[in-house]
Amino acid sequence: MYACPSSSQLDGFFSDSFYQKLTSTYGDAAKRRAEKWRSVMLDNQTDSDWSKINKVNTFFNKTITYQDDLTLWGKKDYWASPAETIGRGMGDCEDFAIAKYFSLTSLGVNENKLRLMYVRQLTVNQPHMVLIYFENPKDVPFVLDNFNSKVLPATKRRDLKPIYSFNAQGLWMAKAKGLGRKVTKSKGVSAWNGLVQRIEDGEMHTLTSIN
Repeated sequence: MYACPSSSQLDGFFSDSFYQKLTSTYGDAAKRRAEKWRSVMLDNQTDSDWSKINKVNTFFNKTITYQDDLTLWGKKDYWASPAETIGRGMGDCEDFAIAKYFSLTSLGVNENKLRLMYVRQLTVNQPHMVLIYFENPKDVPFVLDNFNSKVLPATKRRDLKPIYSFNAQGLWMAKAKGLGRKVTKSKGVSAWNGLVQRIEDGEMHTLTSIN
């Protein structure tokens, strides 16, 4: 059972110390982005899942500018926490998907309805990551993407070729409708576990603490 966080729980995350750390690390613009993020979270606690995924998707697509990891972090592949992405105001496709995932689970969307999915973006013939949402396990998922900002069913995204998907509970090789055989070892699982460990170690915490 997934309950929406209370206003006091959100205030506990968006605390004075959080804003102070964010501002000292990234500057005043980061604080303004975080304040807008907080408003999105507070204003949509009781909305339907459909409203939440659209509003969170729109917020991050409008607020965050795409930038590759090498330019932004000096690393070829770095998975930023949502707080780091908000702080920088920039991120790559993985950072967009991760920030949306944690925001939605913190708004009470069941994590079993959400998966991060590696795809090939056929328009530019490059690997890409999106967030997908299933209302029910056998339904065609909806795609939350920074490349195409409109939330659409996967059947309408002919420009994407699924590779594999995962969430906090594991990883699945992509088959029909984004479902498939669960696997436990991959680069995606390793990167995800590394991100979660950094969050747990207190390195720019995220909203996981209020679930």
